Amino acid sequence: MAEPRLPEKASVRRAFERAAGTYDAHSVLQREVGERLLAHLDPMRLTPARILDLGCGTGMSFEALSRRFPRAGLIGMDLAQAMLGRASARSPAWRRWLGARAPRLVCADAERLPFAAGSAGLVFSNLALQWCDPAAVFREVARVLGTGGVFLFSTFGPDTLKELRAAFSRVDSAEHVNTFVDMHDLGDLLVHSGLAEPVMEMEMITLEYASVDALLRDLRAIGARNSMPGRPRGMPGRRRWQAMVAEYERARRDGALPASYEVIYGHAWKPAPRAVPDGRHVIEFHGRSKS
Repeated sequence: MAEPRLPEKASVRRAFERAAGTYDAHSVLQREVGERLLAHLDPMRLTPARILDLGCGTGMSFEALSRRFPRAGLIGMDLAQAMLGRASARSPAWRRWLGARAPRLVCADAERLPFAAGSAGLVFSNLALQWCDPAAVFREVARVLGTGGVFLFSTFGPDTLKELRAAFSRVDSAEHVNTFVDMHDLGDLLVHSGLAEPVMEMEMITLEYASVDALLRDLRAIGARNSMPGRPRGMPGRRRWQAMVAEYERARRDGALPASYEVIYGHAWKPAPRAVPDGRHVIEFHGRSKS
């Protein structure tokens, strides 16, 4: 597996700080994927005492998690303080009729979790991993999960926004769209982090837009800006922009422009450590076999 090219963390934080006020109105895909991700909990037998919502954004999953696990303490963590401000404003509405404790909100980086080892029974993360170094996040999640705990997440795969990427690539060689890690590589990273029995699934979801401008307005409104180190600095020239739009228009079908999202769902468990006669603990790692 090649080292993933990662977004710049400071740029990611700035984008989501700016987008906090518009996120909920434009996060149709994030809400839908979150509901599908939560459905993966249906066959699992879990009674977590503490749940960590990693990259919680404005807290749109708080109510559903509290419904499923009303006795669990819930922690919402995000990189952007403004997102947590929105999450805090959301909490009282469902707290009153659920009778639940308000979530504890923490501003921190998913690659450096400020929580004790073994302190969570469930780590839930909806469409946040793509902004991080997945290997670092998985190591931290493996540390924070208690034995028998589960990590459940969604993220985007390499074919996400393939139409936009292709349109830009026909105009210049700059890095205009973020890159995303392959599902199989994520599965390997889960195992090497110390988690066990990884299950990975993928589906394609296509949104339709009237124009390229409408798509880009939605992306900006949810904070999904290009944060790659090789991104162009400054606005593209008018002629180059018009050329990109013309290239994207070649993908128009039935009056609409498609925007494809490769959505990856994954989960893995924190295994019990095996002890050898001298008292040391051993955890087995099983990567993908190579043909």
